[in-house]
Amino acid sequence: MPRMLDVSDDVRAEIGNEEADRLLAGENAPGNYDCTSCRTQGDSDLERTSTVLFVGDETAVLAFAHATCIPSQVVQVAEEQLQGAVRSITGGAPDLPGAEKFGGSPDQAVLGITSGLVLINGRLHPALVVEPSGPVARPGSGGTTDEFLALVTEQGFRPVTDMNQVPAPLPGWSVLLAMGQLHAVLQPGAAGGSPVSWWQAHQPLQVTDGWRTAANKSSTVLVYTAPAGSIGQQPREDLLRSALERAAARGVLAAAAMPLAGT
Repeated sequence: MPRMLDVSDDVRAEIGNEEADRLLAGENAPGNYDCTSCRTQGDSDLERTSTVLFVGDETAVLAFAHATCIPSQVVQVAEEQLQGAVRSITGGAPDLPGAEKFGGSPDQAVLGITSGLVLINGRLHPALVVEPSGPVARPGSGGTTDEFLALVTEQGFRPVTDMNQVPAPLPGWSVLLAMGQLHAVLQPGAAGGSPVSWWQAHQPLQVTDGWRTAANKSSTVLVYTAPAGSIGQQPREDLLRSALERAAARGVLAAAAMPLAGT
């Protein structure tokens, strides 16, 4: 029986017609696989399966996912980020999350990111909270004024005044969760090109089973952002919620809803 693989035009263009045809013929297809989105087992003989190609500077990794989880696509990621995924795929020891750079310049602030479940109108939503380690100046300004909140709102994040309202979607943005670990927040590429990383993990960030289950169920992640010192590291989700409410009351919280993509 032919395998039920979906190979998008973008993936075919990257891997070539010959390799794509071999996949569709079942020669190089995985049969059983662990879905890179929901982490449960899939069977390409019995259910539609997406091919997802992660492309770095020097490395490319082909992964598989339930078509009901994510579509077949190409995802551009940093080479370092992709190597972390390769280690996960090959059974290497999971990496611990470290500090992440905002952008890539050494003089730019380091972003901290926290995952948690946020209760909104009786429903738990998977959320990420992004907060810099210090003030973020506008690129090229050389100034000392913290422009982080202004920069993210210019990118489409909307101010949060009420934590009981779900943030609005931000078109073209997405959250990359690969092999059950958080790898990046992606933004639209220039001139409609492939997505690029807005925030990327230096090493993949582990999330809880509850967070991943909620994210896979809703296919949406709420991303909250606030200037340095607004939220802090909170040991419990109820304390995180309280910190978000305080930031919203002070007018320093912005957020957006983003789909899971390229996982």
